[in-house]
Amino acid sequence: MWYVLCLLVILFVILELGFLGCIPNSLQAVSDRDFIAEFLFWGALVATHFSKLAEDLILYSTKEFGFVTISDAYCTGSSLMPQKKNADSLELVRGKSGRLIGNCMAVLVVLKGLPSAFNKDLQEDKEPLFDTYKTLIELIQVATGTLGSLKIHKEVCYKALSPDMFATDVAYYLVKKGVSFRDAHKVAGEVVALAENKNCSITELSLPQLNSLSDYFNEDISLLWNYENSVEQYQAFGGTSRENVYVQIQLLEKWLSNSKHL
Repeated sequence: MWYVLCLLVILFVILELGFLGCIPNSLQAVSDRDFIAEFLFWGALVATHFSKLAEDLILYSTKEFGFVTISDAYCTGSSLMPQKKNADSLELVRGKSGRLIGNCMAVLVVLKGLPSAFNKDLQEDKEPLFDTYKTLIELIQVATGTLGSLKIHKEVCYKALSPDMFATDVAYYLVKKGVSFRDAHKVAGEVVALAENKNCSITELSLPQLNSLSDYFNEDISLLWNYENSVEQYQAFGGTSRENVYVQIQLLEKWLSNSKHL
């Protein structure tokens, strides 16, 4: 009777706490910390992605690029130069990734040499776990606020486009004409070299000059020298055309919506 009652109490506690069931092995129950190691790994991976995003935005916000402007709410001034604007929020996001990677490594190092069953060493998993959780919440808040207030300067991005970006399109153009990619790649390199020797861009080369490298170049090559066409021509799944980008956005929105229910 008491045994049945104890089982019912245990079952009630399991359900109330939201657990999926009992751990079948007692040694595993007291010594397993895989769930902590996995959480710390995913936390470190998320922080790594945040770090890469932060580095991109820091770089693109510099005067040399000027692609984006970070809100003053997420920046500070320089202690020396009054005209300088420091992207402190993103720099801290970038720096915190090292901390979370360190937390993951700290727990893995503790676990790697332990004998079976519980050991006091396992107390060292608490601080990295709580710190990673707290830091992740802060990273998400800062990144969300920074992105939400970010200003993107499309005209500056467009001005940064360079004709040498069409070199890959030249190879693709030749492939569509029936040239093997190996030969097309070689010709595209020769087109770039010819433009450099002529001290001009590849878009300024005449058709006779291009024909000196390959007879597959025709008048329609002029249609290639357009950034919009360059983007739109890649229609394969995951490509750069607007339609594909919209599909990618929809997939991400669907994934995000489904993730909210986990």
